Amino acid sequence: MTKLYILAFFICSLTLARAQQEIPMPKVPLMRQIYHSNIDSAQSKILHANGNKTNVFKVSEDISINQQSTQILTTRINNLQAKIELDSTISINDKITWLKALEDVLRSFNSAYGFKSIKGIMLGDVVLGFEQCMKLQLKNQSMYPVVANNEYEVGKILVDNPALKNNKGNKASRNVLVLKLCQRSPNKILAILKDNSDVPFADSLIKLEALKNQELIYDYASTQTPLGRKIQTVQDPLVKTIGLLALMNSGRVYFPFLDKLYLGTLSLDSVAKIKDDEEAYYKLLVKTQVEYAERMQHGDTPLVRNVLVDKLRSKGIETYINEINALHDEKSDAVRFKKIEKLTPVELYYLCVLGEQEIYTSSYLGVYKRIFERMKVPRADSLLDALHYDHYKKFIKLASAYNTLDDFLKKMDKSQADKMMRNFVNGLEQTATLEDAVDVADSYASINTGSELHKLILDETAANLARTQQNGDKRGETIYNILNTIFLSMDEKNNVDVAAKLGINPIFMMPNSLLKDTGNGRIIVQQFFYGDKDGNNVFNAFVSNFRNPNWKITTKPEWVEVKAMKGTPITIYANKPLDELKDLDAQAQAHLVEYLDSLSLYPSFYIHRGHSYYVKSTIEQIQSSAKVVLLGSCGGYQSLNKVLRISPQAQIISSKQTGTGIINQGMINLMMEEIRLGKDLNWPAIWARLEGSFKGDMKEKFDDYVPPHKNLGAIFIMAYNKASDYTE
Repeated sequence: MTKLYILAFFICSLTLARAQQEIPMPKVPLMRQIYHSNIDSAQSKILHANGNKTNVFKVSEDISINQQSTQILTTRINNLQAKIELDSTISINDKITWLKALEDVLRSFNSAYGFKSIKGIMLGDVVLGFEQCMKLQLKNQSMYPVVANNEYEVGKILVDNPALKNNKGNKASRNVLVLKLCQRSPNKILAILKDNSDVPFADSLIKLEALKNQELIYDYASTQTPLGRKIQTVQDPLVKTIGLLALMNSGRVYFPFLDKLYLGTLSLDSVAKIKDDEEAYYKLLVKTQVEYAERMQHGDTPLVRNVLVDKLRSKGIETYINEINALHDEKSDAVRFKKIEKLTPVELYYLCVLGEQEIYTSSYLGVYKRIFERMKVPRADSLLDALHYDHYKKFIKLASAYNTLDDFLKKMDKSQADKMMRNFVNGLEQTATLEDAVDVADSYASINTGSELHKLILDETAANLARTQQNGDKRGETIYNILNTIFLSMDEKNNVDVAAKLGINPIFMMPNSLLKDTGNGRIIVQQFFYGDKDGNNVFNAFVSNFRNPNWKITTKPEWVEVKAMKGTPITIYANKPLDELKDLDAQAQAHLVEYLDSLSLYPSFYIHRGHSYYVKSTIEQIQSSAKVVLLGSCGGYQSLNKVLRISPQAQIISSKQTGTGIINQGMINLMMEEIRLGKDLNWPAIWARLEGSFKGDMKEKFDDYVPPHKNLGAIFIMAYNKASDYTE
């Protein structure tokens, strides 16, 4: 782009070259001297912008270009002042008008230049453009050709100039600037049209946007704004369909089916008949999703397919998963799973893959069992064929996490199972996100070491690494190198130090020294409690566990401070679970954060104690100083990436399913004691000790907790972020 500006500058310089000899300034009447003085001041401000103390306006590293820019700013502007004074065809009042207009051009340029919204090298275009527009205005001709032939930034200064606002081409010029802006920022077209809905080409742009961004068209069409009203008038079948839905009270219920409604393969009446029947509506969502999956296999991309997936996910969770999760203590499966008794295998499949973040282990196992019980011939390949392999990688990840992968693979021919697993690993560099790569990493952690499947994934990862290296695919090479390194490190025989090789913090342990504050050597722990009934019970249990000679508890109005009296200096700060209905718990947390910040105390250990719906609030308060994070809530495992965005090197302990107060407190007791004694947190050793301390139902729930060294997905994200920072 800079080269284009320089080329334009040279063209402009050639045009201006003939006029660079100084024109003597005639005697200026006293009444107009102030306007010349203002222009001189504006010239000086541009010349000395950004603290420049020389008399050269530097816009480039090229000395000749800077000299030409300076000549335009000085001689060219001075000559234009003289021309205005010497032109006998310009009346006295108009001379004042044009002198003020010239000052306005310079001040507008200087302001834009100061905000870095215009390049210094564009000064010549601005000056030449103003001269041309001035001549056209004096002849009562349109300024449009000048604006159309210049960059947006130049044109904006010209159309806003007071002397040119009444030019007969000003409106057309403003319209072409809107078009230039849309061409420059094609992803912001509707935002641009929001303030310019009256441009003559608005309909055409709205039609194009409707093909690319139906959700945004819907959002604008549902508003009583000029753009919203404009969208409703556009005579285009797709825009009219979106506009119709946007005006309906329950338009969002219909919107996931936009593609079929637009094509006429589904009617509004058909949806209206079942929209209030939660089961029928869910079934229609699944049917549509399967149809879309088939179309996508053939290279067709249905409209708003992501909206359909989101609606299918939310309806599955709201209608089915929440209920079977809530009945997790119910002894009778007939009672617990009654809600899903009318769902087909394909409909059950989508509950699993799209309800990943909410479904409990026992709920998943119950749904998985019923998928194959309801098939005449319980074959996994038949199931995947029926839904055109939609979301199959996510299903593999879930099956591996819940130890049903072997069973799933046995329900198809071995050759087909091997092919599917190879596809599971292949092409990870081709996706826009890292989700598939993280799923592969997490799946590997759950597969039995030394098994054929374990070896297949490892071999396929190595093969993809070689392929991407040979092809010079840097992103692919990074992804597969990290996966290969992590996978090899899981077998002690390979003697791979994954932390050293990937440049990340140790993953099998957290050194005591890394937890200490660099200022005073103290370890700061912050624990978040919430003011519901469970929160009070868990808080009281926490305090009771630290009533011993090794710790001193200090109670403040909104929090407690638990300080180690022996060994490594540790202080645990925990807010009191004050009344959530009055937002007192949130207030206590905020005040505690402010208090720690005022003392320059930055926690390296964060602990979330509360239900899953509070975890978002906790994560928002975590700082980049975090080294260890315990998410002791249901489904905390799903929030790993959010934590890593804040602290890319944090080690995270989380539960895939039900977080339990007894287990969380047991972990906290053991970890706090280890670091108080000056020991490193050795995760394999800590996990072995914890496994032996829980029995029966608690042991089953503990098994859902994932330690930092088994969080392969989190390790992958951590390493990928590190590699990306390095390459950038």
